[in-house]
Amino acid sequence: MSREITTKESERLNNVERAAQIFSEYGDFILAVIHYQTSNHAQADDLFQDFFLSLISRPVPSDVQNVKGYLYRAITHDIIDAARRVGKYRTLMHKYAESLDYSINKNTPENALIETEEINRTFKLIEGCLPHSEAQAITFRYRDNCAIKDISDKMHVNKRSASKYISTGLRKIRQIWTGKTR
Repeated sequence: MSREITTKESERLNNVERAAQIFSEYGDFILAVIHYQTSNHAQADDLFQDFFLSLISRPVPSDVQNVKGYLYRAITHDIIDAARRVGKYRTLMHKYAESLDYSINKNTPENALIETEEINRTFKLIEGCLPHSEAQAITFRYRDNCAIKDISDKMHVNKRSASKYISTGLRKIRQIWTGKTR
């Protein structure tokens, strides 16, 4: 039972044949342009393969007289599009990583729990040894990973005061833990 080839399938096969013909005729030129515009050879190989697929989906129009010029522009646009895709992907991954409000702990669950308990005990000791504002600033900075601006907003003080609370508190902690007092 043979089935008839649909118009879309026929067009797709025709596009593949035309792309293969262009690559056999201009393949060295295409690769040279890609290598010239990218510094990474592994990326150039990927772009070379992607460009073949691009020619299948968007074949060279039959009325183009300067095929090399057309290919050069098409390659350049594909490289720019690829760079934009990578940039968008990196931006999305960066935003996703920032949105995670917890740290990735590679310890076993038991060790992670022990580590969390030790961290909480350390901050309780800090709260007991320092004035409230200094302990609070250090807790925001080192336990909650807040930026100075965020700390100043949460504590309703200016950034300079928040920084001073942290530096003074850290100095006092060092003095307490090393046993040296001024």
